[in-house]
Amino acid sequence: MIKYYTRACNFKYGSIARQLIKNKRALPLCGNKDISFDEIEVISRNKNKIYSKTINYKKISLLRSSQKNKVMKDLKSITSKRKNFLKHVNFFEPSIMGILNLTPDSFSDGGTFNTNKKSLKHITKMIKSGANIIDVGGESTRPGSKTIIPSVEWKRVQYVIEKFKRKYKKTCLSIDTRKSDLMIKCTKYGVDLINDVSGFNHDQKALVKLKKYNIARVIHHMQGTPKTMQKKPRYQNVLLDIYDFFEKNVEKHFGNKKIILDPGIGFGKNLKHNLTLISKIS
Repeated sequence: MIKYYTRACNFKYGSIARQLIKNKRALPLCGNKDISFDEIEVISRNKNKIYSKTINYKKISLLRSSQKNKVMKDLKSITSKRKNFLKHVNFFEPSIMGILNLTPDSFSDGGTFNTNKKSLKHITKMIKSGANIIDVGGESTRPGSKTIIPSVEWKRVQYVIEKFKRKYKKTCLSIDTRKSDLMIKCTKYGVDLINDVSGFNHDQKALVKLKKYNIARVIHHMQGTPKTMQKKPRYQNVLLDIYDFFEKNVEKHFGNKKIILDPGIGFGKNLKHNLTLISKIS
């Protein structure tokens, strides 16, 4: 069975983008007239064979009917306006997520801010520097890291989670956890976003428990576990394999549509995989 994919290409920005859209020479990305595109890459996948061609969006009518129908459907999604579902976050502007690792062993800043005073001071500094989302984590998921029990993880993040919304009312709070117990606890303290690097696959109870909570979630892609993910990661085609992962999971598990996709740069990917994802993220 042949599967088709559509990727927006050849972007223009700002006043140039707006003029092109006005003159009907380009389309808006996600309904945002400050970002336009006028070309699409049409990718065909048939088992192990992958074919690709890039065309101007006005030449879609020249495609075979099966391709044309799929591309037209995709274009409708690509150009439709996204709804803001996170308080104090505007999806039509770039957002900065500040990371607070309350762990002794995270690869970047483990142990640096994991006292109550230092953690709040660092949050304040990140917000003043432009962060409008703060992502709090109590378990390292660096390559080779081991899983910790929920009680230890909660103890690490508890102070910040309980105090955050009292002090930073206009900042989006994200909890980075793979444990359903922590997810539910955090919702009681006004957490806006749940960021699970396992794509909600680590804890099988997570999605069931979250059904009654209308809370936004990050669907993250990771091949393997933090302990195993960098042991020779392999894909048939990293771009299409991860797209398929998201497509399958969005349709099956995430009906409320309050979702953000994270391809998981560095999580079960080598350098070539990462560069492919970054360069063809659209």
